[in-house]
Parts: sequence; C-alpha cells; structure tokens
Amino acid sequence: MTTSVENEAAEAQAAERLLTALQTRTACAPVREFIGPTDLAAAYRVQERLTAGRVAAGATIVGRKIGLTSAAVQEQMGVDQPDFGVVFDDMAYSDGDEVPIDRLLQPKAEAEVAFVLKTDLADGPLDTEQIRAAVDYGVAAIEICDSRIAGWDIAFADTVADNASSGVYVLGTDRKTLDEFSPVDVGMRMLINGEEVSTGNGAACLGDPLNAVAWLARAARDFGEPLRAGQVILSGALGPMRPLAAGDDVTVEIIGLGTVNARFSEGNTHE
Repeated sequence: MTTSVENEAAEAQAAERLLTALQTRTACAPVREFIGPTDLAAAYRVQERLTAGRVAAGATIVGRKIGLTSAAVQEQMGVDQPDFGVVFDDMAYSDGDEVPIDRLLQPKAEAEVAFVLKTDLADGPLDTEQIRAAVDYGVAAIEICDSRIAGWDIAFADTVADNASSGVYVLGTDRKTLDEFSPVDVGMRMLINGEEVSTGNGAACLGDPLNAVAWLARAARDFGEPLRAGQVILSGALGPMRPLAAGDDVTVEIIGLGTVNARFSEGNTHE
C-alpha cells in the first residue's frame, strides 16, 4: 500500500519534472507515471506545487482558465468534467501584439470569451445568476494552449498537473457588459494566415460560457482559492483548437465582441 510520504515524494517529482520543462523549454515525459492517469486530487496538488514555484520565481496570479469544456474532448480524455488552471501575469498579451513563439513548446490556438470580474465569487450559491452579477465585462480572446508533455501525450492527470496545458493568451479591446451581449449566443470564426480554420459558438462551451464560469467558481472555492474581483477568466474553447507555427497570424472574430489578433514570431522571448 502506498504511504502518504510516498505520495508526496511522487507529487514532488512530477512537479519538478514540469517546472524543469517550463524553465528549460524542453518537453518532458508524462507525469502520470508518478501520480496515475486519473487521480484528480493528486494532479491538482502537483499543479499547486507548480503554481508555488512560479510565484516564488516572481510570477503573479491574475486569473484562471477553464479547460476540457467540450463533451467530445471530455469523452476522449475519459472524464466527465472540465479542469482548471492558473493564469499568470506573464501569460498576457494585447490585441495586435507579436508573441515570441520560442517561449512555447507545442502551441495550439483556440478562440474564447474571456471575462473580467468586478466582485469576488467566494460565497453564496455561485449559480449563473450570481456569476452574471459578478462579471464586469467580456472580451474576445485567443488562448494559446501548450503542453510541457512531449507530443501532447496526455491523460487527464497530466493536463491538470501541467496547469491545464496553459500557454499564453491575447485579449481584445472591445469590452462588453452582459447587458450588451449574450455569451451563449455568440458565433466564432478563427483564421490563421487569413484562412478559416475553426468555427463555433457559445453553446459549445458547457452549453454557455457562464455555465463554465459557475463551474469554475465552485471548483475554485472547493480548492480553497475562490475567484476574486479583477481576475481574468478564460472560459473555454468555442470551437476546435489548431496548431501554430512561427510566422502564423491568428485572428478571432466573435459576433458581439469584435476581433482579436496576434502574430507568432521567432526570437525575442518575452520573459
């Protein structure tokens, strides 16, 4: 029988492997060999270790991201729920920025609605009505998912431990309140180098992006780190993600929220 000391040692090894991959920008082997492929609690404990390492190195937590919001992807991963990760200040880019692709390992782009909160989500039922009241505004967003695990060879525990396969994100400038747009009704097009590569809508994200935020609010509170005013929430993909290469130009168009664009260039890594 595995002891708690052995579990802690295994989780520490998993976190160290991921931190080393992040710091050296060198993909690593899966961490499920340490924590198993489906142990949710262990995977989040590894993520917490990874987060602590990032914060100790100077990063600041500015929000959360939600992953695995698609029923098809959940089925592929053998799970029945989304996952979440931490958003750090050094992951943020603005509309029109050049993003140095060499800070990423295996980037894939997806289009999302991002929300910024105006009040904490720490108490109460955390239902969609409360979520609506807590949202300051929404913006069109490009999330660049990335995996420290070589070849995206991931099980559920791997992606959770690896901060929900987070990379960087780009926010649009057209801010809309929930009185001005309905997240469930948005339509999305994503173009890479002018070619349409992904389409989708708000209903593809757990039925409604606000459902995803409600799920996250409850999960974050359960884990002892509730969502806070001012945080950015990346609510999950509106359509399929697509791989990126150096030189790619990505534009996301979301009906009701406008557009957001970024170009992925070689060199000049953003620290």
